[in-house]
Amino acid sequence: MELTTTIADAKATIQVVGKLSVATSPELESEVTKLPESITEFVLDLTDLEYVSSAGLRVLVMTQKLAARRGGTLTLLNTTDDVQEVLEMTGLADVFDIKR
Repeated sequence: MELTTTIADAKATIQVVGKLSVATSPELESEVTKLPESITEFVLDLTDLEYVSSAGLRVLVMTQKLAARRGGTLTLLNTTDDVQEVLEMTGLADVFDIKR
């Protein structure tokens, strides 16, 4: 998995490329948790995310909770059909702000 983070003011956009699995989800969790406290708007660009496991979903939920604690938001951007299907099957599509 590859991560590219861009920060502009209080917004952090993380592009996630590859597979978000039990092996790679700690990388995304680390990337999110090391962001400065001033970040309140989290955007995960999932254009090139091929796969998400339950461990990956846990990190997405953790990011949502972090954003809420900071009074901010999490947006999932450009979910692929496969990832969107997993979000819908788990009921998380109703929890996240998803922009396709």
